[in-house]
Amino acid sequence: MKKQNNKSNYILNLKLFPEKYQKDIIDKIFEIGRKIYNSVLNVSLKRYKKMINSKEWKVNQNKTAKIYKTIKDEKERKKLANPFFEKRKELLNKFGLNEYSLHNDVKVFQKNYKKNINSHIAQKTADQVWQSYEKIFFGNDKKIYFKSYNKPLNSLENKNNKTGIIYDVKNNIFKFQGLNIKVQSELNDYETKALENKICYCRIVRKFIRGKYKYILQLILEGVPPLKYNKDGSIKNDIGKGECGIDNGTQTMAYTADTECKLIELCPRIQNIENEKRKIQRYMDRSRRINNPKNFNEDDTVKRDIKLIWKTSKKYLKAKNKLKGIQRKQADIRKLEHNILANKIISKCSIIKTEKISYKGLQRKSKETTTNEKTKKFNKKKRFGKSIANKAPAMFLNIIKNKITAKGGVYIEINTQKTKCSQYNHLTNEYIKKELKERWNIFNYKNKEIHIQRDLYSSFLIKNTDSKGEKINRNRCNEQFDDFLEIHNKEIERLKQLKSKHIKIPASIGI
Repeated sequence: MKKQNNKSNYILNLKLFPEKYQKDIIDKIFEIGRKIYNSVLNVSLKRYKKMINSKEWKVNQNKTAKIYKTIKDEKERKKLANPFFEKRKELLNKFGLNEYSLHNDVKVFQKNYKKNINSHIAQKTADQVWQSYEKIFFGNDKKIYFKSYNKPLNSLENKNNKTGIIYDVKNNIFKFQGLNIKVQSELNDYETKALENKICYCRIVRKFIRGKYKYILQLILEGVPPLKYNKDGSIKNDIGKGECGIDNGTQTMAYTADTECKLIELCPRIQNIENEKRKIQRYMDRSRRINNPKNFNEDDTVKRDIKLIWKTSKKYLKAKNKLKGIQRKQADIRKLEHNILANKIISKCSIIKTEKISYKGLQRKSKETTTNEKTKKFNKKKRFGKSIANKAPAMFLNIIKNKITAKGGVYIEINTQKTKCSQYNHLTNEYIKKELKERWNIFNYKNKEIHIQRDLYSSFLIKNTDSKGEKINRNRCNEQFDDFLEIHNKEIERLKQLKSKHIKIPASIGI
C-alpha cells in the first residue's frame, strides 16, 4: 500500500497549444499508454481471478460480510472486522496484487516503448490500474474494464517535474517526451501566484471537444491555493459566520442558515440536455440494428457468447461524437452549477452540517415486489438512479466539503439513524414516521395550525444538532423557531411566485 502524503496539494490547469505534428505524436503516446494499461491489467487479472476463487479469500470475505450485516454500530464493526482486513492484505500480497507488484509488471511492457514513454510515466499508468482494483477491494465497484479504442486513456502523468513531463516556469514551455509545446501566455493574478509554489509533478490531459481533442496541462502544486480577490479588494467567495444545515435530496437541496433558508433544484439546466441526449441514443440504436441485423436475436436482444463484428455508418459516428459533446457539456454545466451553489452557501456560514446519505443504496432497484391498489399492476422496482445520475447530489456535497474545509470552516456529517430529522417534531418532542409523498408538516403552534415544508424543516433541525451530529438540541430549536418561520414563509412565497409564472418546479417540493 502507498503511504499517504500529509502535505496539501492543489491543481492548476493551463491550456496547451500544440502544432499539428505535435498532436499526432501526443495521440500516439496516449495510444501506447492505453496498450500498457491493458497489458498490465491483463496480467494482473489472471492473478485476481485465481485469488477470488481460492478458499482462503472466500472464507475471509464471507466472515467480513456477516459482521457488516449483523452489527450496525460502526466502531464495533471496525474492531471485529480489522483481523479480516489484515488477512485480506496478506492475501493480496500473497497473490501479487499490490501497487509495487504492478510496477514490476509494467517494466516488461515499458521496454518495448522506451523512446516514447519513460519508466516514471509507465509506473504512473500502472498506478491507474491499481486505483481500479482499490475501488473493488475498498469501494463499491464490482468489475474492472479495459481501455478500448473508443474509450481510451486520456491522462498521463509523471512522478516529478524533472524527466518525461516537465513544465519550464521561466520560459513558459511544456516539455513532453522531447516535444516543446506552447503554453498559454496570458496568466491572471491567481495563476501567477500559484506558480510561485513548488511543482510536485505534471499531468497532460486531453478532452474531446467539438470533434477534436483539446490538450490541458495540469500542474500539481504543493501548498494551499492562493486567495482570489474581487475588484474592490475583498476576498472572492469568502466564508461567512454562523451555522448552516443542509438537507440534500436526489433532485433538490434545502438549506437553512441564520439569515435565510432556500429550497433549490440541483442543476435545473441538466434536464434539457438529457432530452437531446435521449433522441441521439435512439437514433444510434436504430442505426446499429439496421446495419447489424445478424448480431441480434429474434427478441431484439444482442447475441451473447460469440464474437460480434459491428458495422458503423458515417452518420452513426457523427451522432456518436455529438453524444460525446453533449455528455461533456452536461458534466461541465453540472460542475459549474454545483460550484456556484456551494459558493453561495459558504458565504452564509462557517459551519456546515448535513446528513450522511448512501446514494449508492438509493440507486439500487427495490427488492420487494409491490402492486398498485388502483390498477392492480406491478409497480416498477426502479428508484432514484436516473435523478442521481443527472443531478449528482454526492458530487455537490463533496464540492462543498472541500471548499469549506480549505477555507478554515467545519463540515459535519450527522448520524441519520440517531437524529431522524424527517420524523422529529421539536414542539411535541415526538418521532412520527411519514410517507415519502407527504411533503408538509402540520403543526399546532401558538393556537394556530401552521404548514412547514418538510425539507426546509429537516434542514432547520440539522442546523440545530450538536457538534457530534448525534442529537437534536431542542432548546435551540425553540429559541430559533420564530426566526425560521419568517424566512420559511418568504421562501414558500418565492416558490409560489415561480409556479404562477409557469416556471417548472420539481414535484417533490410539494407546491
